Amino acid sequence: MNETTRKRLPFRWLTLGEIVGVLAVVIAALGLWENHREHVEAAREHAAEIAAGALKDTFLMTGALSHGGEVVRLTSVHPDQVIQTQTVWFPAQIRGDSVETTGNPRLEAGWIEDGVRKAASKSEAGKAKAGRVPVGVQTVYIEDGETKTDNAVYELAYSLHPRLLLGDKVELEGLSLARRGVTGSLQRTVDDSWAAK
Repeated sequence: MNETTRKRLPFRWLTLGEIVGVLAVVIAALGLWENHREHVEAAREHAAEIAAGALKDTFLMTGALSHGGEVVRLTSVHPDQVIQTQTVWFPAQIRGDSVETTGNPRLEAGWIEDGVRKAASKSEAGKAKAGRVPVGVQTVYIEDGETKTDNAVYELAYSLHPRLLLGDKVELEGLSLARRGVTGSLQRTVDDSWAAK
């Protein structure tokens, strides 16, 4: 076999040792990939467990609109937390007394309608058509057989709609959490929040 023939035939058979070496590298790479995938999955599951535990130890409410914006139905985001009673405080300029609910947690437009209309007419714009009212909510709920209490401030969004009689109609738009774990007076907290607006 001359030099020209050798250059035309670059192919050669692999030895058994080389084949075993290539297979070992492939198997090691697959093992590393599988190990990495298991670690990522374990980290994901651990994060989900921590989030679920944190959610269980935290009381958070969500509100669903009903009756054409006249009512916001309140429920805990955690199904194992059962609301027993709630006391709701409004800014004194909106409503002078608190409201208590039992068995039907909710916020009603009628509770703030007069106060919101008066506040809107005194606004800088002359007649604001939408806004937010801070509401302090003390919730007594049961979780894992224990009675617990949560104090928080929420923002209740509303809009005003003209009508011929009885003044503008207040329509509730939704609810958002403003402050958790309030330790002082909820009445004072919502009054301060309203004054800051």
